[in-house]
Amino acid sequence: MARKPKGRRIDGVFLLDKPPGLSSNGALQRVKRIYGAAKAGHTGALDPLATGMLPICLGEATKFSQYLLESDKRYQTTAKLGVRTDSSDADGAVIETRPLPPDLSVERVEQLLADHFTGEIEQVPSMYSALKHNGQPLYKLARQGVQVEVKPRRVRIHEIRLLALRDDEIDLEVYCSKGTYIRSIVEDLGLLLDCGAHVSVLRRLETGPFKAPMMMTLEQLQAVAEPGEGDDQECIHGRLDQLLLPPWTAIAELPSLELSEEQAHRLQCGQGCNQRFDAPEGEVRLFVAGTERFIGVGQISEAGELKPRRLMSTAPE
Repeated sequence: MARKPKGRRIDGVFLLDKPPGLSSNGALQRVKRIYGAAKAGHTGALDPLATGMLPICLGEATKFSQYLLESDKRYQTTAKLGVRTDSSDADGAVIETRPLPPDLSVERVEQLLADHFTGEIEQVPSMYSALKHNGQPLYKLARQGVQVEVKPRRVRIHEIRLLALRDDEIDLEVYCSKGTYIRSIVEDLGLLLDCGAHVSVLRRLETGPFKAPMMMTLEQLQAVAEPGEGDDQECIHGRLDQLLLPPWTAIAELPSLELSEEQAHRLQCGQGCNQRFDAPEGEVRLFVAGTERFIGVGQISEAGELKPRRLMSTAPE
């Protein structure tokens, strides 16, 4: 008999503004503990140095976290020029210092960004990334002094903008595809400038459909969880739950399709629907017509047939 997970069944997405110095897993565990949730997962790790958007999926929302992992992201970063580190960020050990180029200018930086960091590019992920080699994260191997070959990968930079050039610092905003490593962009830009560089500040502003103004800090969340006069646990949980976004918001960019109660039941039993839908081929969000009940993601075939892909659980709590 399967062991019942500890914690309560709560489904939704909390948009955390991760603080610096805390790992993504550490942040996840704090949010999970405040909510008393039985199940939780994050949607793409941020380095301890980094801050900003870290969507935390609770309960059934974890079924759709992969869509956020694969979504586009937006970052702001500060590149410190003249200093290279072994991890390409401020948490690493300095391995080289060099003078700034005499021709450093806004015009030169913007030209390099346009020529080398726009559109589809090839980059070599850092040895301090979370990519895995034989099941081990690269950053763990790097900290053990183990070097492995890291193959280049193709990513897409939708937009990269120079925000400011201050003495030995460059502020950038990057809107990019999944798998893009900002530290690799900064490292490569430093090499092109012939002085080296590393990431001193990194902040994620957007993940898929989620934007920066929607985030909350751990301190704000904890303040909501503090009991007031006469509060019981149910009252506190009610306040916390109002902060959650519905699970379907993780896939808000997919088209939606409404089903009858009978069609929804058939789908949740693992069956296809006994009709053809006039809808584009591909994945769709599924709702029960006339309600706000979200039942999951389905797949429309070329022939208009609907099959289940990933559905919300109908099991009792």
